[in-house]
Amino acid sequence: MNFSIRQEDTGDYELTEKVVQRAFVDADFSDKREHKLVSRIRKGNTFIPELSLVAVDANGKIAGHILLSKIKIKNSDQHIESLALAPVSVLPDYQNRGLGRQLILEALKRAKELDYQSVIVLGHPEYYPKFGFRKASELGINAPFDVPDEAFMAIELQDNAFQQFSGMVEYPNVFLE
Repeated sequence: MNFSIRQEDTGDYELTEKVVQRAFVDADFSDKREHKLVSRIRKGNTFIPELSLVAVDANGKIAGHILLSKIKIKNSDQHIESLALAPVSVLPDYQNRGLGRQLILEALKRAKELDYQSVIVLGHPEYYPKFGFRKASELGINAPFDVPDEAFMAIELQDNAFQQFSGMVEYPNVFLE
């Protein structure tokens, strides 16, 4: 099945949130509130409309969504901007068909084109390395909470984005509600 990936528009919001909710309905690791996180991010100052993408089938049905939003990485001297990949959602009927991969690759491509330096993800350690993510700790980046080291990952979109910087990720309050 062919999908096109486009920027989400405001008319998609309600349907997209339903897609996100359905995507996580059977996920063991989910708190079942990812759709509410998407809504909160959209209302905050960390939202980047160009990095909220939907996958649409040939009939115009939204089958998946991905969102990258602004976060900070801080140390005692300074901070840099980065992006959080959260969440990536695919309707259950379309899962395990490569749609999540398409969404991730397109979102990373667009983020790089917009000159963002890096992306952080808390996710499956077997899945995200396929896209170039690696343990954030290897790059000097730490999680602000207790999480398995192999599940907290980063990717540099620009060469040596973390070469002269290390620190702790600071998520905006919308992630903590």
